[in-house]
Amino acid sequence: MQISERLRSIKPSLTLSVNSRALELKSQGVAVTSLAVGEPDFPTPAHICEAAKAAIDANFCRYTAVPGIPELRAAAGAYFERAYGVPVPAESIVIGAGGKHCLYNFIQTTVNPGDEVLIPAPYWLSYPDMVMLAGGKPVSVPAGAEQGFKVTPAMLEAHAGPATRLLILNSPSNPTGAVYTREEFDAIMDWAMKRGVFVLSDEIYDQLVFAPAVMSSAISWFARYPEQVAVLNGLSKSFAMTGWRVGFLAAHPDLIKKISSMQGHSTSNICSIAQKAALAALNGPTDCVDEMREAFRRRRDMAMEVIAGWPGAVCPRPDGAFYLFVDVHRCFGGSVGNSTELCTRLLDEAHVALVPGAAFGDDRCIRLSYAVADDVLRDALERVGAVLEKLAAEAR
Repeated sequence: MQISERLRSIKPSLTLSVNSRALELKSQGVAVTSLAVGEPDFPTPAHICEAAKAAIDANFCRYTAVPGIPELRAAAGAYFERAYGVPVPAESIVIGAGGKHCLYNFIQTTVNPGDEVLIPAPYWLSYPDMVMLAGGKPVSVPAGAEQGFKVTPAMLEAHAGPATRLLILNSPSNPTGAVYTREEFDAIMDWAMKRGVFVLSDEIYDQLVFAPAVMSSAISWFARYPEQVAVLNGLSKSFAMTGWRVGFLAAHPDLIKKISSMQGHSTSNICSIAQKAALAALNGPTDCVDEMREAFRRRRDMAMEVIAGWPGAVCPRPDGAFYLFVDVHRCFGGSVGNSTELCTRLLDEAHVALVPGAAFGDDRCIRLSYAVADDVLRDALERVGAVLEKLAAEAR
């Protein structure tokens, strides 16, 4: 059996071994708490579900235009005007099966073999593999907890070269929750525009930014540099619609046509019912988003209080998303030597599933999601802290 060469560089997810162990424990009757899942724990808002039901009742079950139904593309463009004061025409929007689908198609459409892509680390774990699948070379630009997990133009310049073509910028960040200030963000965008580097701004968590922090979107830069900027967004995180698989990308109309052409040979249109649900989300009330954001802010604050008691742990306060990325390397050195071993130990002893930082480009850290009920979160974090206490004593 032949396996394609391009897949030989793709490594299995580091989370699979931990997840496999979690399932094994559950099968043995052990109550495992998962802080590993990157999705809201809230139900999809009722008005969105009702729109999907209405679409089914109306038999809206046929193929649609590949880049999305016209009214949804228009609504996605209007979203940028409503949120950031920048109108985006429908022809500059493509609808994909989640933000991941849009991102994959964008990279396949813009990255050539040998192109280098700057990826600030910690990073969302699929960025490097997507680049490699396009024949490109991912170039990690590390920024640790001491820098708030944020890069600067000088750091990017130090890793850039003649083959640099693209920068993937993610704010708010998965896995860190870091949010670039307007000054920080504009400095990076200005550097990229002057250097001729294309920027893909992944803004999937843009509605989950906690005051007083403010979201800085690249959409205003897209309006000025449409041939050098693209903006990724979607409904999975903001509207608790992870399983509906609806994302959208704003880019130059010519690029959108190429992406649509590629999509036409892979998935064609995304689910027609999900498109009607997405239309209801974009055109409907947003009080549900406000309620989720407030719940996440409250949980973040509570989690930070508990983590402050973990021995040797360093965790910059995140301003967005629903993750904490905790530097726990001071617990290494005894029976645990890296983040994967630590997550396995925490699963076995604390019965809490977390994600190793190695999956995100920083093996000193672990990622946890606080998209769970407050009492469940506190209990899980306290159990993790008890195990870390023992490991810290071993490492001394």
